[in-house]
Amino acid sequence: MEKTMDPEMIRKIDNVLGSVKEPESNLSVAELGIIQKFRYNEARRALYIFANTYSSRKACCYLITKLIESDVMNRVKNELKKEFPELTIRFV
Repeated sequence: MEKTMDPEMIRKIDNVLGSVKEPESNLSVAELGIIQKFRYNEARRALYIFANTYSSRKACCYLITKLIESDVMNRVKNELKKEFPELTIRFV
């Protein structure tokens, strides 16, 4: 059963999205719009993250982009784990 997030949870998520920066542009995840939405499932104690991924057709750019993307997503996940240690954090 999904539950609406309380304002404090939303504030913490917004803070994480505002603080994690993409290294190439130095813009925050919030500014880049990388995260599409979140879903909170109280019964499973889980926070699901729906992300937009970068796309590039060139092999060299694709590899670099995926490395940067992976790093940014890991930092988002780690920061969310700090804010919500009791929850499972998952990218969907």
